[in-house]
Amino acid sequence: MAADLITRVPQRAARWSAEHPWRAILTWLALVAGTTSLAVLVPTHEAQPADYRIGDSGRADAMAGSAGLDEPDTELVLLSGDPAELPAAARQVARGMSRTDGVAGVAPPTWNNDRTAVLVAVSLADGADDAAPLTEVTDAVAAEHPDLSVRQTGGLSLDEAINDQVADDLSSAEGISLPVTLVLMLLAFGALVAAGIPVLLALGSVAATMGISAVVSHVVPAEPTVGSMIVLIGMAVGVDYSLFYLKREREERARGRSTLDAVEIAARTSGHSILVSGFAVAASMAGLLLVDVVTFTSLALGAIIVVAVAVLGSITVLPALLVALGRWVDRPRVPLLWRLNRRIGAGGISRRVLAPVLLRPGLALAGSVAAAAVLAVPALSMTMHAASLETLPADIPAVQTMRDVADEFPGEGTTVTVLARGEGSSAALDRLATAADGAGFAEVPDGAVTSEDGRTSSLTLALPWPDSDDRTDAAITDLRERLAPATLGDAGLTYAVGGDAASNLDFDQHLATWMPVVIGFVLLLTLLMMGVAFRSVPLALVSTALNLVSVGVAFGVLTLVFQHGWLEGPLGFTSPGFVIDWIPLFVLVVLVGLSMDYHVFVTGRIRELVGQGLPTRLAVERGIRDSASVVTSAAAVMVSVFAIFATLSMLEMKMMGVALSVAILVDATIIRLVMLPAALVLLGERVWWPRRPAPLAGEVVAPGVVPAPELTPVA
Repeated sequence: MAADLITRVPQRAARWSAEHPWRAILTWLALVAGTTSLAVLVPTHEAQPADYRIGDSGRADAMAGSAGLDEPDTELVLLSGDPAELPAAARQVARGMSRTDGVAGVAPPTWNNDRTAVLVAVSLADGADDAAPLTEVTDAVAAEHPDLSVRQTGGLSLDEAINDQVADDLSSAEGISLPVTLVLMLLAFGALVAAGIPVLLALGSVAATMGISAVVSHVVPAEPTVGSMIVLIGMAVGVDYSLFYLKREREERARGRSTLDAVEIAARTSGHSILVSGFAVAASMAGLLLVDVVTFTSLALGAIIVVAVAVLGSITVLPALLVALGRWVDRPRVPLLWRLNRRIGAGGISRRVLAPVLLRPGLALAGSVAAAAVLAVPALSMTMHAASLETLPADIPAVQTMRDVADEFPGEGTTVTVLARGEGSSAALDRLATAADGAGFAEVPDGAVTSEDGRTSSLTLALPWPDSDDRTDAAITDLRERLAPATLGDAGLTYAVGGDAASNLDFDQHLATWMPVVIGFVLLLTLLMMGVAFRSVPLALVSTALNLVSVGVAFGVLTLVFQHGWLEGPLGFTSPGFVIDWIPLFVLVVLVGLSMDYHVFVTGRIRELVGQGLPTRLAVERGIRDSASVVTSAAAVMVSVFAIFATLSMLEMKMMGVALSVAILVDATIIRLVMLPAALVLLGERVWWPRRPAPLAGEVVAPGVVPAPELTPVA
């Protein structure tokens, strides 16, 4: 029933669109224009710091907020150079900052231990969101004291610098990926109109989703990077879906069918694959919702919406465009590319790869599994940690200044904050400070604060190690499990340990708990979907196993490159010694979703041929050969886009780009051209258990082919 529905929906949508092409086209344009305008009319509600609270650190943050003990945003000015000149320059900074709008107070200048640097801390007023006025003061003092180093950093400066860097990176990536995608489409089709249709439909899906997401953000706050996710997923699936449909329609026209008949056949075959693939991508992304973290929830919803819009466009406006354009879809032709495209034909390269695979399927499967295992084994030693100063580009001035501040003034480096509520909380925290002194912690000057009602107190402690050091996590765990219970719990106080380092630890532990659940959910859901869509238990199991191989390769490459520092020079980064914690989970769901695109297309073509009466071995050979050009084009688009992300400066972008580009390249070659056909040939007719595929509605048995006997279902 469900499988029949998946087949009928794209057929009926395509039939209506083909019969009313201009109505379908105008409806799509109105939909895109209306939803895009929402991005202007409805302001996006971005996630606030309170939305990111997790675990014990989240409780500490909430306690501080309710007691009025929130630490104000602080900007830091670091001065170094001639000790005789530093005091006057520091006083000049303090005076200038105190007169600047948005400043709540300026702390007295603080010397480092060897008196070679001075730090001026500037507390910002609530609502201050622009570091430019403060930067003007810093620049003016630096100009008057050219022999000194006068630099500014802090939460506001870092956020602005990082946001600017991310915006520049994404703008660069988008500026490069669009022409690259268009060139790849030209190579695939050899005609400008055919090449432009997938790109334009994908851009329309992205634009429409941006507006819809603005409305959704008032239900689920938007992560600042959700726009990048929408562009990334929207362009990948939007281009691929149009590519699948358009390739099949052109193939049927080349066989002498009318445009209307070709569109209907494409809807019955490629449309079915698009719908199954869309469900698979959405199901994979839905796994992120289980983690219940605003970052993943926002990213998942953005991806699900853009996939749904891309599917809708592919099964409605695309058939209408093909009918309206007719054979003009192959105009104007690019002479050299058109002749090259026609000369290569379908499956020229894949035929050479498939021949030895089909001749020795057992050996091919064993060899390909061994090759994938070599890439995947390093994942067993993967270490994950939250992003920190170490993972930010050192060429951002505010980042390097903050690193120098942490080196010269440990109290500004790795810190934790303990909140305690109840009678005697201040005295209990004093006892905790004494106990913590022998466990690696140091009390920060002026780090003990009590609320106005005297019931809640806060204590800030510093650690001498970087945030990513294992000793930092061990010290925080010791503080939570031994020191705090002994001094605060025994006194009957409510307490929590927070701060950035504690928050990162909580996030890592939260992900470690939920990652196996998400992996199981994604694989189980895709297993069920493949089983329902193709009515084959063995095929669903093979698909799930191949997804696991792809994920293993991605995780192994992540570990080798970024944890062990392979290719640091060519990729332009310094290894932090770990993988940023959210990247593996994100890569998992994106990879499983996107790799299902061409997997569904290939297996759908094989199933179609089996339904026409071909034996499985021949159907595998012809199905992979006929779909090879589409799979190659689709994979080339994804690999190219993700490879561009690997060249960006932000380490998170590099990790995502490298893992996805390498994994999809392996997936489209070793896995789809070797593992999949080898496994299907070895299984033979058993792959279609419990029932051999019947022809889809409207199909006929291939001429001259005697249908293979149907498998007998097991009771």
